[in-house]
Amino acid sequence: MATNDAFDARPRTAADFPYRSELLANLSALILLWDSPAVQGQILAKTGEAIDQQSHAALRHLAAWGPMRPTAMSEVLGTGASHVSKIVGRLEEAELVVRSTDPADGRATLISLTESGEGAARGVYELGDRMITEVLEGWSEGDVTLYTELTKRFVTDAINAADQMLERGLRPVD
Repeated sequence: MATNDAFDARPRTAADFPYRSELLANLSALILLWDSPAVQGQILAKTGEAIDQQSHAALRHLAAWGPMRPTAMSEVLGTGASHVSKIVGRLEEAELVVRSTDPADGRATLISLTESGEGAARGVYELGDRMITEVLEGWSEGDVTLYTELTKRFVTDAINAADQMLERGLRPVD
């Protein structure tokens, strides 16, 4: 099947996903849009950011979870070890991360943020805050509060359900 670049680049909508759940279809469209390296890269470029999307993601994860091994970074970024090595190399060159020996296993390497990297990571989160502010620009304070509370509840329930699904799989279809 040939791909059409114009089709592939367009934002997805809930109608693109044949789920019975309108909620799941809408979440899928949102995740594909916001998780798209192409979309993120274009937004960052037009915003004047010097750091590429993959480096942003690495900084975001290091700020959230602390130092990690390259294999863990490969998992959270969903890419291979050689690609992570290139990302880390760019971040090292920019003096945003350092590699060190893992004290728990002298054979392993840890990637950590430098002081400059911590500042850059805060900047990544500030960009996210700017994005959500633009999205919610026309919303009332009450709508934002309600949506935030419902989203917190949804995420908590989704995490709990995921833990149960990891233990037992999905429940049988009724």
